[in-house]
Amino acid sequence: MAKLEEIKYLVEEGETKKIATNVQEALDEGIAAEDILQIMIDSMRVIGDKFSTGDIYIPEMLMAAKAMTNGLDVLKPLLAASDSTTSLGTCVIGTVEGDLHDIGKNLVSVMLESVGFDIVDLGVDVPTTRWIEAIKEHQNVTLVACSALLTTTFPGMKETVRAMKDSGLSGFKVIIGGASVNQKLADDIGADGYSEDAGSAAVKAVELVSSMQ
Repeated sequence: MAKLEEIKYLVEEGETKKIATNVQEALDEGIAAEDILQIMIDSMRVIGDKFSTGDIYIPEMLMAAKAMTNGLDVLKPLLAASDSTTSLGTCVIGTVEGDLHDIGKNLVSVMLESVGFDIVDLGVDVPTTRWIEAIKEHQNVTLVACSALLTTTFPGMKETVRAMKDSGLSGFKVIIGGASVNQKLADDIGADGYSEDAGSAAVKAVELVSSMQ
């Protein structure tokens, strides 16, 4: 539909002031809220890919995420009233114990929220026990995102991931990321996924959670 393509374009271009009006117009035309949400999620996947390849930078990514959020504000009342599950669930995110860096984590939070996750941000220097408590405290946790910049905190990340895996809790995937993190580390410590930046984190997170459905 032409209106859905227009919404997709507006999100990708970061048109924060136009998106809400166009989302409402799509609803008025009879387009389902779930279809509008899906096209916006698809748009953010495109943004994530462009960011990962260096075609766009942080400002453009944040504007697209803001446009997505503004559009989602129009949809939320309808989505909440719907019997169908449209949210990707809750993501518990934080920086592992011993690491105080949060810029990357904050960018990932923005991206994950824009594609449909409810975010529970534990902050920085999060001990292993707090991760487990958060998973128990919050409903429908489908993703846990652990960030680390310093290689010295990798043992703590390994302990955290192992504790989550051994806790008996289920229904969620674990993704790790950070400047020094790589796929080998993810494989070694038993994480379900790895992302090198905020853009690819959103794409990978959707992929991981969708695989459980």
